Amino acid sequence: MSIREEFEKREKSFISPFGCQSAASRGRATAEPSCPIRTAFQVDKDRIVYSNAFRRLKHKTQVFLSPLGDHYRTRLTHTLEVAQIARTIARAMRLNEDLAEAIALGHDLGHTPFGHSGETALKEIFSTGFAHNEQSLRVVEVLENRGKGLNLTYEVCDGILKHSKGYGKIIPDAPEDQPCTNEGKIVRFADIMAYLNHDLDDAVRSGVICAEQVPESCSDILGLTHSERATTMINDIIFSSKVSDDVLRLSMSKRVCSAMTTLRKFLYENVYRSPKVHEEFVKAKKILSELYARLLNDKGLLREELEKMEMEDSRCQPHERVVCDLIASMTDRYALDLYSTIFFPSPFV
Repeated sequence: MSIREEFEKREKSFISPFGCQSAASRGRATAEPSCPIRTAFQVDKDRIVYSNAFRRLKHKTQVFLSPLGDHYRTRLTHTLEVAQIARTIARAMRLNEDLAEAIALGHDLGHTPFGHSGETALKEIFSTGFAHNEQSLRVVEVLENRGKGLNLTYEVCDGILKHSKGYGKIIPDAPEDQPCTNEGKIVRFADIMAYLNHDLDDAVRSGVICAEQVPESCSDILGLTHSERATTMINDIIFSSKVSDDVLRLSMSKRVCSAMTTLRKFLYENVYRSPKVHEEFVKAKKILSELYARLLNDKGLLREELEKMEMEDSRCQPHERVVCDLIASMTDRYALDLYSTIFFPSPFV
């Protein structure tokens, strides 16, 4: 019996009936030999961490564009916080920690430079249907590994695609919009728990808001510090979720859920849409729009930049799709440097 098979056997004893066992995975789009040491979801986790797209997250905006302060979150630190919260919840509920972590690590791989302003720009200039969760799936299925993708398991791909909620419900009403595993659903909760906490931290740190502005109902129920808020949210989902009709219903208490909803509304109104943040996002949208137009009309430049990013110029993809993929894959600093090179005059030496 291999090490992997021994671990899969142990999973049967500690993963609850509501968790997804590694041996029960629906498999990969392209069949491949099993690893003798790692389970399928452990393999997925490693493939994501070693990907180019994952490394680029360290230079992509979370809320504040190209922050110079050492303690501001980036898309990478956000991802790591989501993964840690998801593991904690999955462990406590006896679900598959490796699956939850793999989904969390891959959920934002398709996020654009400059955060949601970059996503908005690509909606306007490429397609109204552009969405970072779908782009994340495209990264792992098509773009990584020079067009070969990462060949992840069905469950991880499903969780990545269905992690996003925008300003909607944490768990959507329509079954087809819900992740197929409870681990995927946990990542949806973990995502909002992470960004509510760290975006509030960063907003106070930057001076966009002050701690006294946070609604009292949020502070009274969730806590005053990052640690207190995270502990409240994590404990609440663990102890509020129930089994009904042989189905695990992931849920939160009305009290905590209401406080989180109030906090999210507060952040949207006072941070994400604040003049200080919005002004920078307007500049970012202009940069991406002009880069898109230039790359669309300069095939030589496009080929050069695709090679730098280790991406393939697939002949079977529409030209606009290739440009969109390149723009979405850029980091903040890459986009800024390329824009400067193309549009700023170079002094004679």
